[in-house]
Amino acid sequence: MSKYQILVVEDDAPVRNLITTTLKAHDYRFISAVTGESAVMETATHNPDIILLDLGLPDIDGVEVIERIRSWSNVPIIVISARSEDTDKIDALDAGADDYLTKPFSVEELLARIRVTQRRLALMQNTTMQEAVFVNGQLRIDYAANCAFLGEEELHLTPIEYKLLCLLARNIGKVLTHKFITQSVWGSSWENDVASLRVFMATLRKKLESTPGSPQYIQTHIGIGYRMLKVENS
Repeated sequence: MSKYQILVVEDDAPVRNLITTTLKAHDYRFISAVTGESAVMETATHNPDIILLDLGLPDIDGVEVIERIRSWSNVPIIVISARSEDTDKIDALDAGADDYLTKPFSVEELLARIRVTQRRLALMQNTTMQEAVFVNGQLRIDYAANCAFLGEEELHLTPIEYKLLCLLARNIGKVLTHKFITQSVWGSSWENDVASLRVFMATLRKKLESTPGSPQYIQTHIGIGYRMLKVENS
C-alpha cells in the first residue's frame, strides 16, 4: 500500500470521482475538498503529501490557494486545470505550483506526474540524509565544497552557472519559471535578466549535456522556464 496521502481539490463531481477512483485503485490514500477555503483548511489539518488542485474553484481562485498554502508549507502542488494559456500556467507556477496538467487529461499521465513528484520527495529526503551531496545520474553536486562533477570529471562552472545548477537540483522535477529563476539568481526579473538566463543556460548545458540538442538533465519549457529531469543511475 502507498503511504502517500493526496488532497484532491476539485468542485466538478465527475472529475473529482475520476481522480479519487484512480487514486484508490492504485492504493493512494486521499481526502477531498470542493472549495479553496476548505482546501487550505484540509492542508493545515491533514498535512497531505501531495495536492491536486483545480484553479476554477467556486469561492477563491486556485492561484490564491497556492499563494496561501505556500506562505507556510512546501507541500507539492500539481495543478489540474482547463486553463491552457501559457499565462495561466506561468501564474500558477510563479505562485508556487510544482507541476501543471491541462484538462482533459489521461489517468496514466496523472499517475505519471504523481510518481515524478514522489521521486522528487524521496530524492529531497535522501539529499538531506547524504550530508548535502546531490546525486542525479552521473551528476554529483557537493554543496559544502561548492563544486559539481559529471562522472569523475569536475565541471568548471562560473558562479552564475553553479547557482543555476543548484537551484534546478534543489527543485528537481519541478518547472521553474523564468521569473522565479532570475529573481532567485539575480534578485530581479527584467527582460535583460531573462535574456542573460538563456545565455547562461546554454553555456551550462554545453558543459553538462553530452548532446545539448537532446538534453538529458535540463528540459526547456518554451515560454515558461526550465526543469531538471530525474536521471536513472547508469
